[in-house]
Amino acid sequence: MILTNGVDPKQYVDGVLQGQRRSIAKAITLVESSLPEHRKLAATMMEGLLPFTGKSVRLGITGVPGVGKSTFVENLGILLVEDGFKVAVLAVDPSSSRSGGSILGDKTRMERLAAHPSTFIRPSPSGETLGGVAAKTRETLLVCEAAGYDVVLVETVGVGQSETSVATMVDFFLALMITGAGDELQGIKKGVLEVADAIAINKCDGDNIDRAEKARLEFEIAMHIVTPESSSWRPPVCTCSSILENGTRNVWDTVLEHKKIMTGTGEFALRRKRQSLSWMWALVEEGLKARFRQNSRISKRIPEISGSVEQELISPSAAADELLSYL
Repeated sequence: MILTNGVDPKQYVDGVLQGQRRSIAKAITLVESSLPEHRKLAATMMEGLLPFTGKSVRLGITGVPGVGKSTFVENLGILLVEDGFKVAVLAVDPSSSRSGGSILGDKTRMERLAAHPSTFIRPSPSGETLGGVAAKTRETLLVCEAAGYDVVLVETVGVGQSETSVATMVDFFLALMITGAGDELQGIKKGVLEVADAIAINKCDGDNIDRAEKARLEFEIAMHIVTPESSSWRPPVCTCSSILENGTRNVWDTVLEHKKIMTGTGEFALRRKRQSLSWMWALVEEGLKARFRQNSRISKRIPEISGSVEQELISPSAAADELLSYL
């Protein structure tokens, strides 16, 4: 299958496997495209890349607004590249619900990391995707793995109940918090705590050390009400600093310890298998929704049925049933 510009998808595969940054960027752009032709080409390309994936550490990072996710990611990223790792950062930017636009300014917030030759930073708009994760983040992650990146960091939009979808694509899900735990506990959903593999209290430096330690103790108490996903791992609560050199070292050590334990019990491989199935069903739902809207019989009936719902002539559930009956 050849692209309209005469480029064979195999060229993308070869470029990605060789670690060519331009090829990686083009491959991700192809994956993110919603054009039917590009979707088929992207699928062919991904089949070629799949055998070379699965070797990286996948780390998802979420947190309340103002927690300093980008600063944390840069600090951790610098630490990792100085340790000899190649690091990819997938930063999902919030899209405006009104205009659909997105700032995509993560590279400007991570200047040191972005300038390092061993890193690749890709900002993506979240679009209409729930969970703070761009619709094609999973495929993008696999492209980065095939390109030879040892660690893939997924920085997500904010925090909330739908945010937990990031946990279905990473090996370790980190919830980043700041001091003032009493207030923060009001802003974080229990669902996030239930899927977090660890909680880190950020900004533990300067005059904030005592407050950060107090917040850590409060979160440790809060975590007792949460049933761990695995009997082999109880999510720890630690402190870190995104402005001190090696200030995030203990977080990375926690990630490695988690991988060691989960690999030993076989849960690491099992988790990835479950994530692949979850990914498949998510794509099925996405495809069904797209085909629903593309159905000519349904599209003709939507204006009339929508009007009836607005005028309260028919209930939303009855309207939905009627539209679904045309499938």
